[in-house]
Amino acid sequence: MTTTWNIVQTDYLVADGFITTAHWTASAVDGTYTAGSYGTCSFAAATPSIPYASVTMQEVLDWCWANGVDKTAVEANLAAQIALLKNPVQKSALPWSA
Repeated sequence: MTTTWNIVQTDYLVADGFITTAHWTASAVDGTYTAGSYGTCSFAAATPSIPYASVTMQEVLDWCWANGVDKTAVEANLAAQIALLKNPVQKSALPWSA
């Protein structure tokens, strides 16, 4: 299984350029099976202290993981989603239209 993390958007203060919120996604792929998760992480004004124009995606991801986004738990959840896709415990159908 391959997991990919991305920052898909940031919100920042116009006055000083500091990021206040990061919007992240995590996706996992195992063969033809895929799973995804989305979330946000907020930061107090001026913390982290790297201005918008100078920050990298990896730095923002690191801030998220240091500020409440449980990387291990998210990746375990993605693995569980894929396991259910591979071996479903429930299906949907109409018995009279089989």
